[in-house]
Amino acid sequence: MLNMGIHYDYKSTRGDKAMKKEAKRKARIEQRRAKRSSNNSKESEKKLMHDIDKPITLEDLTNPDKN
Repeated sequence: MLNMGIHYDYKSTRGDKAMKKEAKRKARIEQRRAKRSSNNSKESEKKLMHDIDKPITLEDLTNPDKN
């Protein structure tokens, strides 16, 4: 008889559990989107243009540490 109660409880709460799981999944997706958009904006701010008046040298193109 105890098993019947467990099964009844499972079926009665299945819809609620599914809704919570879906909401949790959507929240994770939104977090990932927010994280990606913040990373992209930081990268775009970080990249600076080369000085237009100065000629571009091979050193400028090949050395990633040089700013």
